[in-house]
Amino acid sequence: MIRLLIRQSHQSAVRITRVSTTYLTYQAKTMATDARPKVFVTRRVPARGIDLLKDKFVVSQWDREDRIPPEELLRGVKGVDALFCLLTDKIDKDVLDAAGPQLKTICTMSVGYEHIDISECKKRNIPIGFTPDVLTNATAELTMSLLLATSRRLKEAMTAVEDGGWGTWNPIWMLGHGLDGATVGIVGLGRIGLAVAKCLLPFGVSRIVYSGNSQSKNEQEVNAEFVSFDYLLEHSDFILGCCSLTANNMGLFNAEAFNKMKTSAIFVNTSRGGLVNQDDLYNALKSGKIAGAGLDVTNPEPLPTDSPLLTLNNCLVLPHIGSATEKARSAMSELTARNIIAVFENKEMPSRLNIS
Repeated sequence: MIRLLIRQSHQSAVRITRVSTTYLTYQAKTMATDARPKVFVTRRVPARGIDLLKDKFVVSQWDREDRIPPEELLRGVKGVDALFCLLTDKIDKDVLDAAGPQLKTICTMSVGYEHIDISECKKRNIPIGFTPDVLTNATAELTMSLLLATSRRLKEAMTAVEDGGWGTWNPIWMLGHGLDGATVGIVGLGRIGLAVAKCLLPFGVSRIVYSGNSQSKNEQEVNAEFVSFDYLLEHSDFILGCCSLTANNMGLFNAEAFNKMKTSAIFVNTSRGGLVNQDDLYNALKSGKIAGAGLDVTNPEPLPTDSPLLTLNNCLVLPHIGSATEKARSAMSELTARNIIAVFENKEMPSRLNIS
């Protein structure tokens, strides 16, 4: 074992014990560790969350940037009192059984929670924490970036510069689809959808329409109109997937949906890859049924390098970086830690998922 001494102040210090090549355990030097609750963190995360936890808990952490293998997850959760997980971790009955009956909470560093078996947690009375709000602006920024890059054909333009396809200035070359005067359809006017709509207003869009399970109380903030999904598909110049993934909307954007869109339509998805039938999207882009697509999420992730979507000039794919700003990810890590701490201090979680 390798022991590193980190001095935090004149009065206290924290010992970090490396228990293997992939695990770190943080233990407070000044307190009896046996009496402290145990937390397992499933990935290397921004330090703010760990710093909050290590003064109050024994923290074990999968000390790598890649996804924890299932067998290591089962090993890591044994006997812990709290689990700090990510969207990439499948938290099912097997994981809960491996953890044991003393597990008091599961907190995910994400807005999405489809990776957690909600019904099993409900049976065991395990509260779930998540991280809404703190990543809203970052994801809205990325949605706008992807929308503009796709609509203005930046992927094709950059390729033309690099491979010599850029000739003399041509008034009819590399024409894109501008937002000025456009109708934008947002599927899901929740936190992120609303933030995106606010970003759209300065670009001179003429109309914002949205669809969802119910009418939003915030629609007047962006002068948005609640319409049916079919109406949105048929009348929008830009269509944005901003809704949560549920069993009811899996594969929502399929051949039928793409056939209803304008041939000039631009489709952007920054929600979840499961919303889209990617084979149907490829066919729609290849055949010219829609003009272009921008994706920050795919199914699976990472997208295989031989995916046909990557062969298309009118499809721009990003590696799920919607919340990837230093500020947002640090805030997500901190909020996850605060959710955990609240449970053990018998306080209300700052962001608890309603599973009643």
